[in-house]
Amino acid sequence: MSDALKKAAADAALALVAPGMRLGLGTGSTAKLFVDGLGARVAQGLQVICVATSEATQAQAESLGIPMSTLDLTPELDLTIDGADEVDAELRLIKGGGAALLREKIVAAASRRMVVIADAGKLVGTLGRFPLPIEVVPFGLEATRRAVAAAIAASGANGELVLRKRPDGTTLLTDGGHFILDAHLGSIADPERLAALLNQVPGVVESGLFIGLATAAFIARPEGVQILGDIAAQRD
Repeated sequence: MSDALKKAAADAALALVAPGMRLGLGTGSTAKLFVDGLGARVAQGLQVICVATSEATQAQAESLGIPMSTLDLTPELDLTIDGADEVDAELRLIKGGGAALLREKIVAAASRRMVVIADAGKLVGTLGRFPLPIEVVPFGLEATRRAVAAAIAASGANGELVLRKRPDGTTLLTDGGHFILDAHLGSIADPERLAALLNQVPGVVESGLFIGLATAAFIARPEGVQILGDIAAQRD
């Protein structure tokens, strides 16, 4: 059922795509379904130009014949479609389960609109059940870890910090060559304060808290697709 719901959300987002658009393509299982659908429309003659948020999405899009660019060549995007690990009623997100949070945030910030696609299981009353990814530079990892833990405590949250590993036990590297600390917090009462505190820690590249970036969300339920926010709204 979950795959069917993800596809329903992806299909709803495809309806927003118009000829000539500059699109940001997200990363993850739901975004992958959107890219598949976009590829089918491109094969039928749709003309768009796209920027990927990860090497995996880049490879997928290229395999489907989707015209690709970069933010250096196409620095302003009309619309980014991406998934989320969690989304709340205020369109605050946790992202980074696919280890692409830095590029995802850069692409989202370069877009006039960011629309999230997800199944209803990703909609939460309070962020934090999903571990919060925090991308950090490898140098000085232990010092950074301690500073991150202090920032989390200062925000009023608490929980274990775990260095993300690959299935073979080696430390995961992001596309940018960084590590990820996953903060198992359970609940984040003040996401804005936590995001601000984490941004002040030397060694932190980016956090998976996406605040003020998403302009709308398609949330797929068995009875239909719910819309959060305004799908026509644009950020200033």
